[in-house]
Amino acid sequence: MRVPTPSFMQVLKFGGTSVANGANILRVLDIVLEAARQDTVVVVVSALGGITDALMAAGQRAAAGQAAYQELLLHIEQRHLEAVKELIPVASQSAALSQVKRRCNELEAICSSVFALGELSARTLDRLMSFGELLSSQLVAARLQATGTAHAWHDSRALIRTNSRFGAAEVDFATTNQLIRDCVAAGPQAIHVVPGFIAADAAGTTTTLGRGGSDYSGAIFAVALQASRLEIWTDVSGMMTADPRLVRHAQPIAHISYQEAMELSHFGAKVLYPPTIQPVMHAGIPLRIKNTFAPADYGTLVEVAPPRTRDTVRGISSIGGLTLLNLEGSGMVGVPGFSKRLFEALARERVNVILITQSSSEHSISVAVGAADAERARTAVDEEFAHEISTRRLEPLRLETGLAIVALVGESMKNHPGISGRLFSALGHNGVNIRAIAQGSSEKNISTVIQASDVKKAINVLHEAFFEVEYKQINVFIVGVGNVGRKLLGQLQQQQRYLLDKLQLQLRVVALANSRQYVLDPNGLDLNTWEDRLAQGQELQLNDLVEQIHALNLRNSVFVDVTAAAEVADCYAALLAKSVAVVACNKVACASAYQNYARLKSLAREFNTSFLFETNVGAALPVIGTLNDLLRSGDVVQRMEAVLSGTLNFVFNHYDGRRPFAEVVRQAQDEGYTEPDPRLDLSGTDVARKILILAREAGVTMEMADIDNTAFLPAACLAGDVPAFYEQLAAHESHFRQLYDAATAAGRKLRFVASYNDGQAAVGLQAVGPDHDLYQLKGKDNVVLFYTNRYAEQPLVVKGAGAGADVTAAGVFADLMRAARV
Repeated sequence: MRVPTPSFMQVLKFGGTSVANGANILRVLDIVLEAARQDTVVVVVSALGGITDALMAAGQRAAAGQAAYQELLLHIEQRHLEAVKELIPVASQSAALSQVKRRCNELEAICSSVFALGELSARTLDRLMSFGELLSSQLVAARLQATGTAHAWHDSRALIRTNSRFGAAEVDFATTNQLIRDCVAAGPQAIHVVPGFIAADAAGTTTTLGRGGSDYSGAIFAVALQASRLEIWTDVSGMMTADPRLVRHAQPIAHISYQEAMELSHFGAKVLYPPTIQPVMHAGIPLRIKNTFAPADYGTLVEVAPPRTRDTVRGISSIGGLTLLNLEGSGMVGVPGFSKRLFEALARERVNVILITQSSSEHSISVAVGAADAERARTAVDEEFAHEISTRRLEPLRLETGLAIVALVGESMKNHPGISGRLFSALGHNGVNIRAIAQGSSEKNISTVIQASDVKKAINVLHEAFFEVEYKQINVFIVGVGNVGRKLLGQLQQQQRYLLDKLQLQLRVVALANSRQYVLDPNGLDLNTWEDRLAQGQELQLNDLVEQIHALNLRNSVFVDVTAAAEVADCYAALLAKSVAVVACNKVACASAYQNYARLKSLAREFNTSFLFETNVGAALPVIGTLNDLLRSGDVVQRMEAVLSGTLNFVFNHYDGRRPFAEVVRQAQDEGYTEPDPRLDLSGTDVARKILILAREAGVTMEMADIDNTAFLPAACLAGDVPAFYEQLAAHESHFRQLYDAATAAGRKLRFVASYNDGQAAVGLQAVGPDHDLYQLKGKDNVVLFYTNRYAEQPLVVKGAGAGADVTAAGVFADLMRAARV
């Protein structure tokens, strides 16, 4: 790489959106005239936006015998005639209109021949596509002519010499450099206008430089003229840290090295055509990417040694539409030449290899290619290794489709350990499976092959991890907006600003559902108006909601179940298997068959996500968390004794025989302490579930049927519906009064106690005396006593409010935060 000698020459290339119409071309000429005040300027022009595609389509239709190609030609002609009328005063339009008509007549003649032959060769396609740049550059020149601005228009086919590889011709730089220098030196004008993308071979036949080749044309002219700089003018303000169409918070890159720009452009950063960089890099010519529609923006400067920044990663890019070719077999191990034969077979079919990875055992090699080349590649490779396949030394080539590459790029990555770890961790926590990995020897690029459907999520996750130090976005799906759900939404609304400012968490509620309907907004719901939005929502089908969560594939997704419904719990497995974290207030899943409980825990581990259910026991009390901490630190639980029903504790603390038992239970329900069906509490079923969950978390394999539940309710109270339940409570008042009186006479209090000891669990009503740890328990409080190897004599006690919508919502919120901070 050399530093160019001082020059007073600039090369400005303008893309298709920059010259899409007459109004845009006027913007372009303002930029050109400003530059021409100081330097001689070469203006390289792309075809009007969309015209190259229209030319290709016209040729393909003609070759297919479809007369509709004429409609496309008419559209192309009309666009250019309209541009003439926008650019040039009426009195001066005649010459420009005639020039457009003449070019379009040539175009019509070529397409007619293609239509008659039913064939479109690569050579003819290059000739067809050349008309886009010829017409647009002549429009620019016509405007300069109409305003009396000194300029020269040159046909690039007379200046850029290539071989005859139509579609992607290779440049003869020695001849081309001399032709360009002689041409520009011969003209005194300050402005030289040339069409991009097109060139010619030694016989003068039109060739093209590949799609996006106008950028490359700019580099060719810059190197030939030893320009002071090359500017690529487009519709964005430079290169970005990620594709702004995929990442809302993508940031502009002010400075970047040639090598980094080359890596990013190769891996899908479409703002720059990859071959553009090589010539200017070797010539040491600075390259700046600018925005035609915001010329004051700094853009991106591509240079030898950009200023250092705190970012170890410069940008994230991706390529879609890939297929992974997998060649496997024991016959490869220790046998030289297999890789050579593989790549030669692909080269014969002109299949471009994008990424390569090989196992250290030499048992397999994987190659990523464009999906359009996959079947040709399969045929070529299977033919090359036909003998090894027939003798079973190799397997037939296996294809994996629907893939993409996501790449991290940055020169500083090689000096910073842990970049790969952060990449894999971020993707893993979001369920993005990596099919293959490659890292260049320069360590400027780490490439991962993933499912194409995961690209948007992956790029957002990585951008968040490496660039968005301000915050992490959490996407929440909440099912259940009853007492607890409403309190949770109120707490989330209240804390949104705090979470953003203090914890750098942007929490978005993406979906809400009740038992009848749901509302979903990928951009997040306004928590001030959620009730109105939900009232207008769609009919709830849980499977449809789960499918939409999967389809959205949002990063850092958390599903929150604030119901008691078994059908909602049945969705957990499908969510965990897609790395969607689950926070469950609902106890159904963890108290279901042990096999299901264990499977859900296993899925969370397997798919690197969270399954959290602290509120299953003790509402917001840290009961399960404390138990897990004991076990993780090596302690062993010997026994547990607990009051786990805030409802029953509230009832027995308030029942004194002066008010009917049924009235006290009704009060507990009205104040939000009971389950939706109070019988779950009073029958002991809910408490049995809780001690079952604690036993399982302590490592015991136990089923609900293993728990001894000594009921205190008469059987008649459990028959019928909830209104009938209250009627039967009233009818059996004498039974409850007798229980109370017997305990009081003995100086005791009634407590519904859950216990676990030596693999056995039981729940039931007990009368405890003043010397018992549970005697002084007040109100709706819960308490759990853990007797362990370390806490053998004096138990570890967790005590506090164990019921109520506010505290339960707070416990769900805390689990949500745990899932968010993983």
